[in-house]
Amino acid sequence: MKETFRLSMLWLHTWAGVVLGSLLFVIFWMGSLSVFNQEIDRWMMPETRIAEPPADFSLDAFAERADADIGEATEWFLVMPRERIPFARFRLRDAAGVFTPEVRLDLTTGEAIPESETLAGTGFIFPFHFSLHLKWKRVGYWIVGLAGTMMLVLLISGVVVHARMIFKDAFTFRPERRLLRSALDLHNLSGVLVLPFHFMIAFTGVIIFVNVYFPQAAELAYADEEVPRTAYFQEGFEFYEREPAGVPATTAASLDTMWAKTVAEWGVPPYLVRSFHPGDANGFVSMRRGYQDHVHYDRNVIYFDAVTGEELHRFVTAPAMTTQHFLTGLHLIQFDHWGLRWLYFVAGLLGCVLIGTGFVYWLEKRRSKHERLGLKGVRIVEALTKGSVTGVIVATVAFFVINRILPLGVEWAGQERSALEVWTFFLIWIGTFAHAWFRPEPAWKEQLWAVAVLSVIGVVLNGVTTGDHMVRTFAEKQWAVFGMDASLLVSAGLAVWIALLLGKKEEAVDVPSNEPARPRPVRPVASGSRPGKGRLTETEVQVSIQQPPTATHKS
Repeated sequence: MKETFRLSMLWLHTWAGVVLGSLLFVIFWMGSLSVFNQEIDRWMMPETRIAEPPADFSLDAFAERADADIGEATEWFLVMPRERIPFARFRLRDAAGVFTPEVRLDLTTGEAIPESETLAGTGFIFPFHFSLHLKWKRVGYWIVGLAGTMMLVLLISGVVVHARMIFKDAFTFRPERRLLRSALDLHNLSGVLVLPFHFMIAFTGVIIFVNVYFPQAAELAYADEEVPRTAYFQEGFEFYEREPAGVPATTAASLDTMWAKTVAEWGVPPYLVRSFHPGDANGFVSMRRGYQDHVHYDRNVIYFDAVTGEELHRFVTAPAMTTQHFLTGLHLIQFDHWGLRWLYFVAGLLGCVLIGTGFVYWLEKRRSKHERLGLKGVRIVEALTKGSVTGVIVATVAFFVINRILPLGVEWAGQERSALEVWTFFLIWIGTFAHAWFRPEPAWKEQLWAVAVLSVIGVVLNGVTTGDHMVRTFAEKQWAVFGMDASLLVSAGLAVWIALLLGKKEEAVDVPSNEPARPRPVRPVASGSRPGKGRLTETEVQVSIQQPPTATHKS
């Protein structure tokens, strides 16, 4: 009974992985890169490589300029710089309630930073991870949610399959063996070593968008309220309103004083400053707590009267929502902890290794059988695998390279620069699938060589087009840009190493052996030994030599 259950889990693990493995690899790959989405932004947006804002920055001076320039706007908000984001973000809400385009500000000079004309890591890679950029009816969210759920199924079934050898699998890797054996070893090793991380990242990924997958939850929980969803958002998120008086304010309280009060209470600077009804007698200001010092996405807010500076209201996240925010923060890791950030990145890449080696094992185990029977299953899965594994890596590096090639302001066929970068990514990605189909045997190696060449080109182009070569960025401690260049060079080295390793394994498999097959040695058995007790009788020895080993004999 136990063995039957294990075999059923093996079947589920195998075919769920084959069907959804390509999608899961792309999600894990983009998720791993999203750990450093802000650093990718600094590399792809040279305009944002600015100095940290001064410590004596005055919100009062900023508000005075903002209130004088906003005209009929009913609100402005300022997202403050953080360790990984050196610029501020400023927006207005006009009289019609529509937000204006976001403006990035260098708080050192007070000047606006020019548009970079790229989606970069935050605008392209990060949303790709959770939505696949499929916006119609949020279908991308649903596809990723299904993939996350099936990842949990794969992990549970994998644990059942390997339960008897799970500790052995964690310490077994034989790279010198055949590709089939070494791929399985690496699959087991990468799965067991970071198994808790994989469980956590898959589970929290589904929980983050619970309102998308289960929109009726709020209506069920607040069924007694007149408008259930409104009650849900009022209790779960910060919510405070005060109508404008329609009378100009005669004085204005100090925003710097409000800032100091929140820092003294929270221990960290606010993340967001918002001014409602600026210049009105009923104007008020909100300051939202930053989350750089803890895991959960804190939404605690303090509201101040803009005229008197008195505290009007404060919002403290409810326990249930705090739990959801904790799981969100655990998944997105936007708090300041560089050691843990690198562990997330490496664990995410090990998830990619887990999925990729699972595909390789499936392909190598069935290749000869499918060829003998004339089946095309291996050919199809192989093309999908190579396009979704090495192919998406090629497309990603090409995305970085085209960013350094296209000049600002360029347009082609009605497409702006940021759209051209995205089109480059998808066209090259599609091309890798076609390449894997028409050149199945060398596709792995050729795409790995493409990764290596493009990665080196990206590093060179960054130095040539911006002047920020690795020597300069290291000397000036521009760690985001230096780290991106270094990561590209490491990627190039790994791609070359793996390509050469695959070449050696192919040569080892293709070399024919001229030696005849040697029969398995049979140890002599003392006469008088009882059959069925671990030794063969003399009669059984003779029969076993003369008959195929699959036959059943009785002495």
